[in-house]
Amino acid sequence: MQDDVVYTKLTELFRDLFSDDEIVLTPTTTASDIDGWDSFNHISIIVAVETLFGIHLDTREIERMHNVGAMVDTIKAKSAG
Repeated sequence: MQDDVVYTKLTELFRDLFSDDEIVLTPTTTASDIDGWDSFNHISIIVAVETLFGIHLDTREIERMHNVGAMVDTIKAKSAG
């Protein structure tokens, strides 16, 4: 899966979850960059990502996702396998 496809899908997901059509995701985007991205919403993001991409993320993979770039890399790796 290409980076641009993953970013497009994630951007739509984030805009929907946070009700903010202005969100623009970059590889360095973190929770502190998006108003309302707290630990509770992080769980919602993970569940939505798993559903959207048809993957399962284990705890270790989730803990390594310190920014959106790491999330994209994990999604691509899981989608390829």
